Amino acid sequence: MVNKNQQSNDFSSVSILEITEHQHGQRIDNYLFRLLKGVPKSRVYRIMRKGEVRVNKSRVKPDYKLQQGDVLRLPPIRASQVVPGEFIIPGWVQSAIEKPIFEDEALVVINKPPGLAVHGGSGIVFGLIEAMRQLKPDWPFLELVHRIDRETSGCILLAKSRPALNQLHQQFRREEGQMEKAYLALLAGRLEATVTVNARLKQTRDHKGMKRAMVDKQGQAAKSTFMPLERFDNVSYARVLLYTGRMHQARVHAVSLGLPILGDSLYGDRESNRTLRSIGVKRCMLHAERYQLNHPLSGKLMQFNASLPKDFNDVLANLKR
Repeated sequence: MVNKNQQSNDFSSVSILEITEHQHGQRIDNYLFRLLKGVPKSRVYRIMRKGEVRVNKSRVKPDYKLQQGDVLRLPPIRASQVVPGEFIIPGWVQSAIEKPIFEDEALVVINKPPGLAVHGGSGIVFGLIEAMRQLKPDWPFLELVHRIDRETSGCILLAKSRPALNQLHQQFRREEGQMEKAYLALLAGRLEATVTVNARLKQTRDHKGMKRAMVDKQGQAAKSTFMPLERFDNVSYARVLLYTGRMHQARVHAVSLGLPILGDSLYGDRESNRTLRSIGVKRCMLHAERYQLNHPLSGKLMQFNASLPKDFNDVLANLKR
């Protein structure tokens, strides 16, 4: 017995669902989190606490284990009913958060999807950090260790304690050492050989007030190495090693080589970006592939790897064709 609301993922009216063998044995709270993707956990617990969720016409606790054949009743659930300060988290964001690359008592590493900002602001309602705090209300501490651009996909580290955050910040501030940051990029043009760029970068603002970086002798030291992985007619697939952590470092150093990153709307080549939209280039094609560092508590050397997202793999496949 499945009503039309479940089939369309519309829960704006009362829903009656029958539990199948596939849901048998699951805790009801975990089942509801997956079923109601984007609805804050606090909201789910609230409707259970009030008895608005019923199983076989009876109240149940969050740890109740569903049985095949149970009949579940859900009240109408609308976005407007979310309490102030909460927001609907899209399923693709929730999925990334619930499947971390790594997690322990000190830190969590997420493979951030493209299009998700790391924090809210400037017209962005919420970012990764706000979404995680809402989805993990039982975590007493959670802070970003570093930042990557909204369009950039890949590894992002968050600390789960103040000591871990301070120690990781120390590692990120070191110019060179065991901290390794490797990115994957698609460049407009041919990168014929490995090249290292030592070009100081200075932060500035354009006429619209947007932050930008530029090569300037008065700027901060910045070092990057570009390594060709594969070459196509007019595009290079490259790994970029960052030895420093300046704003937009990979993007600006790529431009200094005459090889801007495909899809980069701020520093890139407009003609190349327009031409290559036909093969799927719709954002800055930069991916934080790998971070290597010492664990903030144990000191153990660790490496975190983030797989390429579908849009990046699709562009690569189109280039190869």
